Amino acid sequence: MSDLELRQRCHTILPGQRQPTPAATFAAMAAWCEANDVAHDTYGEGALIEAFEQKIAALLGFEAAVFCITGTMTQVTALRLACQDRGSRLVALHPTSHILRHERGNHELLDHFKALFIGDAHRPWTVDDLRAVPDALGAAQVELPMREIGGQCPSWDELNAIKRHCREHDIHLHMDGARLWEAQAGFGQPLMSICDGFDSVYVSLYKGIAGLGGAVLAGSPAFVARARAWFHRQGGNIVHRTPYVVAAAMQFDARIAAMPHYFARTEWLYQLLKDYPAIAVNPARPQANMLHLHLPVSRERAIAIRNQVAGEHGIWLFGRASHAALPNHSVVEWYVGDQLLEMADDTVRQALDLLVAGFTMQVA
Repeated sequence: MSDLELRQRCHTILPGQRQPTPAATFAAMAAWCEANDVAHDTYGEGALIEAFEQKIAALLGFEAAVFCITGTMTQVTALRLACQDRGSRLVALHPTSHILRHERGNHELLDHFKALFIGDAHRPWTVDDLRAVPDALGAAQVELPMREIGGQCPSWDELNAIKRHCREHDIHLHMDGARLWEAQAGFGQPLMSICDGFDSVYVSLYKGIAGLGGAVLAGSPAFVARARAWFHRQGGNIVHRTPYVVAAAMQFDARIAAMPHYFARTEWLYQLLKDYPAIAVNPARPQANMLHLHLPVSRERAIAIRNQVAGEHGIWLFGRASHAALPNHSVVEWYVGDQLLEMADDTVRQALDLLVAGFTMQVA
């Protein structure tokens, strides 16, 4: 049985947002389109998509924004243009950047720019890390929050110091804001204030927003217009963006409004986890509605525990598990969304009891 099939058989799923069936999703989209008299866009031109792009731009404090079919295309394009503007092909990236970890070398193979690692792999990079770079940078990327290290963020003061340094040294500052909506509650600042000082910001429409896919890039009108042209050149000029925009737009306001509640549930979860000292949590305090659990078992054993709990109890503990730096340890991720928000406290405790029991019990 595949992981997907096993997960689908579970009645209780801890991480992430609820996943309606395609039939339920499409029915809700159809009803929303009917209620709002939605017409298809044509190659990105249309009332719905243009209004939604402008809504995102205004929310983040920019003049313009453009939809793109994938975040992978969005970010390397933004950084390519930034490098053209600054006359340097060097981009400072954290070692855990999505571009480096999950995009199969597209930034180099497609000749977008040259990546320069900055900072330590286990913490957000700092303004001191940036000052230590002797080369002229075209751009620097900050991910808020940093998914691969448990949702960590730089402090508010550190973030503002990075903004000042980039402004003073004419470095294009780009935000990987795939989970920016999740970072706002941790910062306790308006989205516009977080984005102020960035030259461009990418946000996802399918992670915390739970849409079908797609992304939005915000920036100056000229920068966004050039990005739109480059998306076309790379095959992103699909005839109708309507399904992706509708899937995001119809629930966007509700998802944004829910983010503080997800964060409060994350704070509660941190308190609960104090009762389970065998599990180490990263970061040490909640900074977004996500966290990493460091388990005292190998990746293979963690997956075996997950599968046994799923098969015997119908509880899905986590998705992927990763090898940890220490032998016989592993790391799993919890995204605190609808599932954990609405779950009874006793059910969460039961799930943790089963997970910890698996550390010492024989796994089938």
